[in-house]
Amino acid sequence: MSQPEASGQQSRGLYVVTGAGPVGWTVAEQLAAADHRVRILTRSGGGPTHPLVEKMSIDVSEPAQLGEAFHGAAAVFHCIHGSRYNADVWARELPSAEHSVLAAAGEAGAVVVFPESLYSYSEPEKIMAEDSPRLAQGGKRGVRTALLKARAASATATVSMVAGDFFGPRVRNSHAGERMVRPVAAGKPMQVVGRADQPHSFTYVPDLAAAMIAAADKPNMWNRVWHAPTGPALSQRELAGAFAKAAGARAPRVTAVPGWALKAMGVFSPDMREIAETLYQFQRPFVMESAASQAALELTPTPLHEAAAATVAWWGDGGQ
Repeated sequence: MSQPEASGQQSRGLYVVTGAGPVGWTVAEQLAAADHRVRILTRSGGGPTHPLVEKMSIDVSEPAQLGEAFHGAAAVFHCIHGSRYNADVWARELPSAEHSVLAAAGEAGAVVVFPESLYSYSEPEKIMAEDSPRLAQGGKRGVRTALLKARAASATATVSMVAGDFFGPRVRNSHAGERMVRPVAAGKPMQVVGRADQPHSFTYVPDLAAAMIAAADKPNMWNRVWHAPTGPALSQRELAGAFAKAAGARAPRVTAVPGWALKAMGVFSPDMREIAETLYQFQRPFVMESAASQAALELTPTPLHEAAAATVAWWGDGGQ
């Protein structure tokens, strides 16, 4: 997908990105590639190396540090996730960090753009669209619902850009990340959770980043929940096959860890327990629709063969 051409008043200012995970890093790269100044904030001071990217070591959960960092920003892309994939950690860390970012961005007159998940959707058995109910309760799903409500109540302008499970360069800890790409590219078998043949929406991270950037430059899209351009739903087996084809490897042998086994492992493993909480996403169809957002953003998802090839190429370069 081509990078959006920024235009208008919003495109002429400084852009701030919090976090240097796959989303924050990609947003920063795309902004810099379009000749925009970027300030990326992380605890470690990491991020992409580019003449237009300023890297700052800042804990965004500390409000006192944000005023100067956000000064002059046209938009803030808040791409921080919890330190662990755990409901209690999310509930402890994410709301306070978002509150601090919203307050500081409001003082700076900046819109805050968030990458968002499908966790809050309360009717996931139906195709999830921009107007679908987002009322899920309990665990990580409830945390995401609460975050969306807090954004809606904030005086600061926001955009929440929903994506399916991530894949693409820099995506490691995802169902379609390292544990899928590495084995299938090497022609080895792999295991997935739930069922291997249920349709599931996967979003290519560069498409999510481009959508976030485009929405930041469109005030008429603010204070809404949108869907990142996402291609037709694929089974885990189909996506693994696309990676294998891009790598010139044989079609992979994909087996599934059944739900009962994952739940049993969760008795002894907190990490497995957290994965089991969202098992519903992989045991039956879990599909999002992004047509309305694509029309509003004037963007389309990257074709699967191109996205798979770029993903495999990044891992082939050593995942750096």
